[in-house]
Amino acid sequence: MSKVVLKTENLGISFGGLKAVQNLDLEIKEKQLYGLVGPNGAGKTTVFNMITGVYKPTTGKFFLDGEDLTGKSQEVINHKGIARTFQNIRLFNNMTVIRNVLVGLHNQPEFKCSMVESIFRLPRHFKTEKAMRERAKEILRIVGLEEERNNLSCNLPYGKQRKLEIARALATNPKLLCLDEPAAGMNPNETADLMSIVRRIRDEYNVTILLIEHDMKFVSGLCDEITVLNFGTVLAQGSPEVALNDPEVIKAYIGG
Repeated sequence: MSKVVLKTENLGISFGGLKAVQNLDLEIKEKQLYGLVGPNGAGKTTVFNMITGVYKPTTGKFFLDGEDLTGKSQEVINHKGIARTFQNIRLFNNMTVIRNVLVGLHNQPEFKCSMVESIFRLPRHFKTEKAMRERAKEILRIVGLEEERNNLSCNLPYGKQRKLEIARALATNPKLLCLDEPAAGMNPNETADLMSIVRRIRDEYNVTILLIEHDMKFVSGLCDEITVLNFGTVLAQGSPEVALNDPEVIKAYIGG
């Protein structure tokens, strides 16, 4: 039986009198590709903000590998193993592609050096730097950006910037990778390539992936299971084939 990586219980948040998300129960298993979908304003990004520490839930709890992380800071949650990307790309534009990935690697225990080793440039410092660059190149290979590694991130086309943001999040060695509309703005060829990349990340890094997406073809072709939200409440859960054909889901998307 697969291990549960992320579990939410009655998770919710209110802003003043507005219940943005309420009574959310999720159970996402190890190496699962899980989708969170719904119309604009359904509360999807708010869920991401709660489980990554941007917002503190007003009701309920969430657990990563059985550990209660409710109300913890963004830094603590990231160190515990939840990483994310954003709807609006947030790269270090004046850094090279590989430097953006190295930023994500710096907090990994295996790449830690003492202050003395770094100041005096002792052999361990150079060994660690070399190991970090090799890991960064490996991650860039996964997303198809190894040949771009010495270019400034701001000079990458839009689709490649999206991939770089995923690479930087992956560099933090997450157990759960949260992708917020990763295919937004991509053409069909780029979207198909991204689907392959997401599967490769899941398979080669044993990462569980939770994604928000409006492209239903992308969701149907990639996700094992989805939850559909509308006005902060769950409309349907299950396989994409079942959940997206639920009458309430159809009504929420097309009106009526």
